[in-house]
Amino acid sequence: MSGDLNHLLVLKALQEIPFGVGKKLLTEFLQGKEKHESITKNQLQKLASYGSMAYSDNELSEVIERLVLNGLIQMKSIDGNRFWKVMEISDKGVSEISNPTLHTKQLSFAFSEEATTITEDDKKKFAAFGEFLEEYNDEQKKAIIGVNSHLLCIAGAGSGKTTVLTKRIEFLVKYKSVAPSSILAITFTRKARQEMMKRLPNSGVAIETFNSFCEKMLRTHGDLLYGRSVRVVSYRDKILMFNKALSSIGISLDRAIDQYFSLAQRRSKTPEQLSRIFMHDCFFIRDYFKFKNKKIEKSAFETVDADHQKSADLVFSISNFIESFMTKNGLRDFADQLIDTLRLFTSHPNLIPSYSHILIDEFQDVNKTQMELVDVLKSSNLFCVGDPRQSIFGWRGSNIKYILGFAEKFFGSETIVLTKNYRSSSKIVDLMNAAISKLGLASLESCVAGSSDIKLEEFSNADEEFGFVVDSIAHATCSPSEIFVLARTNRQLNELSLMLKQRRIPHIVRSDEMKKPAVDSGGVTLATVHAIKGMEAEMVIVVGCTTSQFPCKASEHPVVEMVKVDTYDREEEERRLFYVALSRAKSKLYMTYTGKKPTHYLTEEMMLMVDSAAPKRSTKLSLSSSSDVVTKLKEWRTSLSSELGVPPYMVMHDKTLFDLAVKMPLDVRALENVIGLGPAKIAKYGEQILDVLIG
Repeated sequence: MSGDLNHLLVLKALQEIPFGVGKKLLTEFLQGKEKHESITKNQLQKLASYGSMAYSDNELSEVIERLVLNGLIQMKSIDGNRFWKVMEISDKGVSEISNPTLHTKQLSFAFSEEATTITEDDKKKFAAFGEFLEEYNDEQKKAIIGVNSHLLCIAGAGSGKTTVLTKRIEFLVKYKSVAPSSILAITFTRKARQEMMKRLPNSGVAIETFNSFCEKMLRTHGDLLYGRSVRVVSYRDKILMFNKALSSIGISLDRAIDQYFSLAQRRSKTPEQLSRIFMHDCFFIRDYFKFKNKKIEKSAFETVDADHQKSADLVFSISNFIESFMTKNGLRDFADQLIDTLRLFTSHPNLIPSYSHILIDEFQDVNKTQMELVDVLKSSNLFCVGDPRQSIFGWRGSNIKYILGFAEKFFGSETIVLTKNYRSSSKIVDLMNAAISKLGLASLESCVAGSSDIKLEEFSNADEEFGFVVDSIAHATCSPSEIFVLARTNRQLNELSLMLKQRRIPHIVRSDEMKKPAVDSGGVTLATVHAIKGMEAEMVIVVGCTTSQFPCKASEHPVVEMVKVDTYDREEEERRLFYVALSRAKSKLYMTYTGKKPTHYLTEEMMLMVDSAAPKRSTKLSLSSSSDVVTKLKEWRTSLSSELGVPPYMVMHDKTLFDLAVKMPLDVRALENVIGLGPAKIAKYGEQILDVLIG
């Protein structure tokens, strides 16, 4: 389903059906099932899209979910019952039918990752550097000493990207006689900058974040740009502006919060937390429009009902007030730092600093304005390190197209791929690879010896789930600082933190907005997946692995959902977010969920890899032999689909093949217990299947 246009069939169906529909009706309409009362009652079977998709319930659910997440399908309340929602095609969905673009936002459409070739000439060069390179693998060595003026290093999780970046700087200074003052290394966070400075002490190299680089330029030359004193906005300034904005429109903070957040979003959060998130969102909108070089406009907000419209109007008013207050009082935020620095360089090109080498970390996270700054600096040598698998900030303006389109932008450039993982055990790396197999990227290879523990635990309610987390922490054999508990949303973190406090377990909470110690520091890190990126731990517990959290349907930032963000596939970014969560673990990975089934990001292949699947496996088969059986079944299916002239999925779905490998039925009667095998298929293919299984 990745990268194809089958999602258009769903949109066309919604366009044809003359009323809003629920997910079940839409699914059965697309599958061509007349048993649904509404289909026969409204004669929907006569429509062109009826029976147009030979997909299973789960497969269709995934496609529909993707369209909802990307705003091509909108949920609308039924008149007289605001809690009963139906699906309708949105204006964006109608546009998608005539001009399909969603598939172009997927990694598999835009990028093909090829293994790096190591030549004999490369090996001779490596040997010439002796001890300087001896501890690195061949791909790392090639990235460290590469001579191409434009080099992109695709560095998978745990592959040593920071090591390669800092070692390359050392190589440039020590062996290429590049003046340290002509080297600029750029990263994204203060923490990453500090880590780089720690590895390159007193090097003389400019090591900056995008914002620290810009702020230094503005502090030195700001008088040429502003004609008056302008300073960076403080957190206290933000609170002051926010309160003044509320006062100017005559609304209290409590009333504004009630209007902005739904009841579900307010649950489990203190008034202080809600106030902080609300304020953060208003400043986000102001910066979002700044980066797009546009005025804040109401037309940019997508609203589906009156409540949404009230929230949009509220944020619009507050963000506009913030913009004019900052301009009037000489304040700049991080968006202004970048934009104003570009303005400075445009009006005073003589001030553009000259760097012979620029090195950029986390290149998958750059946004349009940051890339414009890189282009303005015009360094003759550019070295970028990043990983498309870990691009998870599209909602904040990052654009994955810059890493995917590097070779096209810089003709003659070289791409080096690091696939050796030095963080996680082989079993965890295999699970990571399976999690994003749809994205078409090279698989990573574990270089870590030792055993691993992967579990998927189901619970009947959140209290039981969080109780398991607390008990797992209490009985862990590793240091508390080597334990991460990861959640998709801040709400889950708050509930977990409360339970840990009650048990007096030291922990640190890292939310999307802030980091704070709870009880005392030095304990377990509790974090959202966004907040933990770039870090690792011996033991990782990922809570809430459900279909409502991965991908996350709810949002704690309502305004982000209302702004038209069209540059990325939200569902695919959610899948990458799940991958990032898994890839933090070194040797122990526990995933927990409540409800009937876990997230569909846990594929049938992955279910065979986790310990909770063990009782479901046949005692006749090891994991490797299960995979062999699946391979044989797929070969049979491919041959049969070719013979019949139909796609393989119309013969049999993958989930059926995996269930066959797990259950290993030995006769026709046992086939009846296999998922997806009804009487018709058993009659048609039963004997052939048994021949493949029994051999």
